Amino acid sequence: MLTVDFTRFPVAAGDRVLDLGCGAGRHAFECYRRGARVVALDRNGDEIREVAAWFAAMREAGEAPEGATATAVEGDALALPFPDDSFDVVIVSEVLEHIPDDRGVLAEMERVLRPGGRIAVTVPRYGPEKVCWSLSDAYHQVEGGHIRIYRADQLLRRVRQAGLRPYGVHHAHALHSPYWWLKCAFGVHREGDDAALPVRAYHRMLVWDIVKRPLATRFADRLLNPIIGKSFVAYATKPQLRTAPGTAGAPERA
Repeated sequence: MLTVDFTRFPVAAGDRVLDLGCGAGRHAFECYRRGARVVALDRNGDEIREVAAWFAAMREAGEAPEGATATAVEGDALALPFPDDSFDVVIVSEVLEHIPDDRGVLAEMERVLRPGGRIAVTVPRYGPEKVCWSLSDAYHQVEGGHIRIYRADQLLRRVRQAGLRPYGVHHAHALHSPYWWLKCAFGVHREGDDAALPVRAYHRMLVWDIVKRPLATRFADRLLNPIIGKSFVAYATKPQLRTAPGTAGAPERA
């Protein structure tokens, strides 16, 4: 299940891609399939080892084109182990809401993104997330949980303050909002057979939707995304450098 829309955010073969806070690796895997040179980074060592294993399995199965590369790295989003201007593309999906110093993360993303490069940032959307917080303290008051709810204009302001230029936004995963509302209402930590019947039933529908992708649910998701989309997605570019008029090669942002 991808939150970034790769029709709006193209990734080409040979692009250097950083999936920052990759989690289980869903966006990293998609970029790898597209022929990119991918680095998936997360501070969770267990998840990084799992992502590395999946990269190896994809190579073995021939799922990535010739020339594509993929590496999984354990690291800190506030101190990225990469030189300036290292990547053509940076993705940070459902990460900033967990980190107290979100400005620091955006600054690091801007630093490692090359001039002219593209960045995708996704966070839980204000309205659906507010419902979750209202229904359940356990939803967010956990170690490593969500510490803030972003309004769209707040996130875009943060992106601009980091020196990046937003060029597009949208919402995603409308069908997932009711699932999380049900989870919060019936017990967010109840899993599997212990989950309430409405939660189990709705989860089965979501799995069916993800696997089968029927036109009816695709249409419903697209129709409802502007209203109850679970995620807010923003795309931005890093301005190109150019030589300032009347200076001897001094660079400035275009």
